[in-house]
Amino acid sequence: MNHLSLIIKREYINKVRNKSFIIMTFLSPVLMVGIFSLVAYLSQLNNDSIRTISVLDESGLFVDQFQNKEHVKYNILTNVELSEAKKISEEAEYYGLLYIPKVESLDELSKSVTFYSEDSASLQVMESVEDAIEGKANALKLKDAGIDAERIKELRIRINAKQETFQGKETSKIGSILKLGFGGAAGYLLFMFIIIYGNMIMRSVIEEKTSRIIEVIISSVKPIKLLLGKIIGTSLAGITQFLAWVILLGIFSFVLTSIFNVDPTTVQSPQQEMLNQSVEGGTQEIVRNLIIEINNLPIANLVIMFLFFFIGGYLLYASLYASIGAAVDSETDTQQFMLPILMPLILSIYVGFFTVIENPHGTVSQVFSYIPFTSPVVMLMRIPFGVPIWQQILSLVILFATFIGTVWFAAKIYRVGILMYGKKASYKEIFKWLKY
Repeated sequence: MNHLSLIIKREYINKVRNKSFIIMTFLSPVLMVGIFSLVAYLSQLNNDSIRTISVLDESGLFVDQFQNKEHVKYNILTNVELSEAKKISEEAEYYGLLYIPKVESLDELSKSVTFYSEDSASLQVMESVEDAIEGKANALKLKDAGIDAERIKELRIRINAKQETFQGKETSKIGSILKLGFGGAAGYLLFMFIIIYGNMIMRSVIEEKTSRIIEVIISSVKPIKLLLGKIIGTSLAGITQFLAWVILLGIFSFVLTSIFNVDPTTVQSPQQEMLNQSVEGGTQEIVRNLIIEINNLPIANLVIMFLFFFIGGYLLYASLYASIGAAVDSETDTQQFMLPILMPLILSIYVGFFTVIENPHGTVSQVFSYIPFTSPVVMLMRIPFGVPIWQQILSLVILFATFIGTVWFAAKIYRVGILMYGKKASYKEIFKWLKY
């Protein structure tokens, strides 16, 4: 084991002292914060712009529906033809022209209203314009039918069913979103960690192989110890870099918000703004449900299992990346071997988002949460929905047992492939190496 600790130390020190490693450790958070800040700044500029919309209402029914807002101003046109209204709006460089023709019945109105603009109007603007007309049109339609629209509003009942488990725990609709959010974030983090640092291990093996340093090392160290040492050493370097990113991101974000008064969290899409407006009245209820769902989450179970599945999943894939590095002479030769490794990862993400959220305890979800190449992602997405401890432990046992078996197979490939030069390895050839 002394050799193993020396290899781990060597790999770790070589990685953290590497110039590109140091540069990317400091540069990546700067770039991330810079990009989010730029998007936030541009979004803020976009939100601060005032859009002027001219309204030509020949019916005279909807003029009072268009009230000026913070970022939208309405210019009501009267006694002008449509062609003249278009010309006025174009010359004044208005955002658009809303044309409401005079129609014989309200039923014709839905097909007659037109919005003219230089380019396609934004979804948010069209939604607000349509809502303004629709509300008044429906009220007039009810009035024509002899029905009091206000009375209907008063009589309308909205059902918001409470949700409880059979054991009496209170839940809510927002719970599924919260659980999916945690599972999705955990799965995506593992996915990115495997891609970034798995490639780092593979490149490290290729570099040592092409420089012939490996020939000296392999004479005094068993292949399996060398393989494990590279995996663990590079993994520790990756964890160090990841922790440095978290700390630096926090520092840079604080400096940016306090000194330059730019908040990256202010970035909002039009869809998010519309959603915020729709839930504005029920904010307290949403916050209450959110607190309930957070309290219902098995936080300790989530954290512990996240660490185990994260470590197990990464080590499993890292051993495969190392074996690929040993089988080839350059990075360009790795492409034929990458797809079988990436496919289970991509599949696990799709299964997680399209199956677990719909039926976390269904057959498909359960099967993929036991398959070691997909379980780190799928099981992490299932746990927030309540998975028995024995199932989690069984999945972990299968995962780490597969890792041990994979390391054994990878070491056999590593032992032969690390000394093979000048010949592209094929799947048939690698299968032969396993028999040596």
